[in-house]
Amino acid sequence: MRLTSYADALTWLESHVDYERVAPNRQEIPTLQPVIDTLAMLAEPHHDYPAIHITGTNGKGSTTTLISALLSATGLRVGAFTSPDLHAVNERIAVNSEPIDDEEFIALIQRLSDVESVSGIALTRFELLTVAAFLHFSDEGVDVAVVEVGLGGTWDSTNVIDSVVAVLTNVDLDHTAVLGPTIGAIASDKVGIFRSDGVAIVGTTNAIVIEIAQRRVDELGADLWLIGETFELEQNELAVGGRAITLRTPFTRYDEVFVSLHGIHQGVNAATAIVAAEAFLGRALGDDIVTSTLAKARMPGRMELISRKPMIVVDGAHNPAGVKALVATLDGAFHVAGERRCVLGMLSGRDIDDMVEPLVTLGFTEFHCCAPHSTRAISASEVANAIRRHGGVAFEHPSAIAALAHARERSTDEDLIVVAGSLYLVAEVRGEVMRVRSRHLT
Repeated sequence: MRLTSYADALTWLESHVDYERVAPNRQEIPTLQPVIDTLAMLAEPHHDYPAIHITGTNGKGSTTTLISALLSATGLRVGAFTSPDLHAVNERIAVNSEPIDDEEFIALIQRLSDVESVSGIALTRFELLTVAAFLHFSDEGVDVAVVEVGLGGTWDSTNVIDSVVAVLTNVDLDHTAVLGPTIGAIASDKVGIFRSDGVAIVGTTNAIVIEIAQRRVDELGADLWLIGETFELEQNELAVGGRAITLRTPFTRYDEVFVSLHGIHQGVNAATAIVAAEAFLGRALGDDIVTSTLAKARMPGRMELISRKPMIVVDGAHNPAGVKALVATLDGAFHVAGERRCVLGMLSGRDIDDMVEPLVTLGFTEFHCCAPHSTRAISASEVANAIRRHGGVAFEHPSAIAALAHARERSTDEDLIVVAGSLYLVAEVRGEVMRVRSRHLT
């Protein structure tokens, strides 16, 4: 099959099972063998460079992006594989922060189509993107690949790499139908990315997670670096436009570094990223690199201010832990004289009440509910009813754009509109406000 255009490549890719849009399950015995076999037919490109592997319930995307930026600033050629994307699938595969261009993307997908035709192995959409990223990094001659797990750890398609550094940001209840119903079960899946003779970095102080991580590194003979022990985030305070952090690493100390990201959790992510980069290098990054890189850090769709008058902030909080982080951030980071409204939409697989209750308690004037553009979307009426159960005022809308328009109509220049609940929703609103065209197939 010849793929002659970007649309052809997307159409072929989208013809494969997509567990990001269709709720995943583990009814079948999990295996990485199809990915391993496909990579073998491509001369195992994932062994052409060292790797850093990142997992966690929340924060893994931010941590991946920050590690990549820090290492790029040292002069290394750095590949980054992240998910999900907001406006184009190209965003997921980048070298030194530059997404793969259309022609390279088409060529990669063509190679995968050819391999599938010969082998008869039909990978899922995410598995194909994983293999495409590993191929691209090999073609580009990267010095290191920074790879974000898609889901879990042990059975994620990215877990074929032999990482020299593995990072576990945190563990909370999410994707319980796949990963297990408890923190312990989820942590046990995530520590599956740790490797013997490697460094395992844990960015949470949760005792259950630490115990499971310790047990895993003892089995492997790996080194365990714990926040609060091996490295210490001594300061993580609100600053104008972000956070101010002071960090002690195994190599050095950084005093009052400005991080241009909002939220206590982003201070923790930044600290974890610095330590992971230093673990890979085996030395301190240095004040100049850390200061300059973190001062210009950007995470589209994560506590991102995209408009003023009224102020519009989008955040991809999509599980209860993410919502709690959003709530903890809003009061300090985005002070407004007027009222606060929320455009809210979410996907199935989460407890609606656990998502809604903290937002209602925060005191939004009203909620504008809609269903994100996804087959897993929860209806606007179901979200609105949950808000009303908790005492909030809710409007129902047929689309994200309609919800945003109504929230804007009812707002003054002094008000704040927060968009949250799903990255699919954030992508729709961000695209509308910032005039960024979606390149996904409709």
